[in-house]
Amino acid sequence: MKKLKIGIIGNGGISGIHARAYSAIADRAEIYALCDINRERSLSMAKRLGVPEERVFTDVHQMVKLSEIDAVDVCTWNCAHAECSIAALEAGKNVLCEKPMAMNADQAKKMKETAERCGKHLQIGFVRRYGNDMEVLKNLDREGFFGEIYYAKVNYTRRNGSPGGWYSDAARSGGGPLIDLGVHVIDYSRYLMGNHRPVSVYGVTFEKLGNRPKIKKAGGYSASDAGKSDVFNVEDLAVGMIRFDNGSVISIDAAYSLNQREDKGDMEFFGTRGGAKVTNSVELFSSQSGYMTNTVLDYPTDFDFNGAFASEIRHFVDCITVPGTECIAPAEDGVVLMQILDGLYESARTGHEVEIR
Repeated sequence: MKKLKIGIIGNGGISGIHARAYSAIADRAEIYALCDINRERSLSMAKRLGVPEERVFTDVHQMVKLSEIDAVDVCTWNCAHAECSIAALEAGKNVLCEKPMAMNADQAKKMKETAERCGKHLQIGFVRRYGNDMEVLKNLDREGFFGEIYYAKVNYTRRNGSPGGWYSDAARSGGGPLIDLGVHVIDYSRYLMGNHRPVSVYGVTFEKLGNRPKIKKAGGYSASDAGKSDVFNVEDLAVGMIRFDNGSVISIDAAYSLNQREDKGDMEFFGTRGGAKVTNSVELFSSQSGYMTNTVLDYPTDFDFNGAFASEIRHFVDCITVPGTECIAPAEDGVVLMQILDGLYESARTGHEVEIR
């Protein structure tokens, strides 16, 4: 089996997690080249990984000219996802692009069309699809535990957790917690519920609290590679409702800053036969012999962050090297998620429900 040569574009925090995952399968893939607009950051990463300086770039188009590269991993700011992915695809490289797929659905469609035209593999970084919790829920669903899942409530909210930097600059991020955090739980829910087609959305965004760096907190979230910036021109809270063609509905809350007791990251699924709540574990709710039953599985169902990324990277390599491998996170799903996000932001802007065609 051919050992893949990988080029990573964007060498900030998330790329380090990707790099560790490639290193774990060093017999199948190697990080061959690096590219970032911040050369010093790339050189630092190259030193850690043993990538020679002559294969460190600041220009994407120069890096993808390397004929040795088989695949490119895009870990840039959101605003560069489409440009970098398209450049790599047109240069004949397979691509793994971090979530969200792009800044909007039009960019995402162009990425998908380019991959199809060039005959290359394009995979989207929906890492929550690879967790132990998803494995368990998918197995339960296949065996009929849920019956029909017709409603989901998903929540990814922080009390005071804006990453700052480019995350809060709409020109580079495309939005705030909805496009950053909400994309995870919306995709998780849609994937579990059968990837049905969205038909309409209703959304509301708020800019009430903004970034609160002077508020003292214990712990909290920060992105080490976000960069310093005083800009905060994105929403701090987004809520929405997504309706699908089979009648099912997802309710979403996503926030960077909210006056609540603690950060939340729970998802609830309601089916005709059973339900589930996903937090750091999976709880199941059903009935047996006329009695309501609640069950906590005796199986590891917590989300293993590094383990999920390792599974995602292995799957990316499998999709390229193992004939017949079906992609778990294809470009089409990325396009649909961008249509949902576009619709929610448009609904928030206009105050009306938005149809998705």
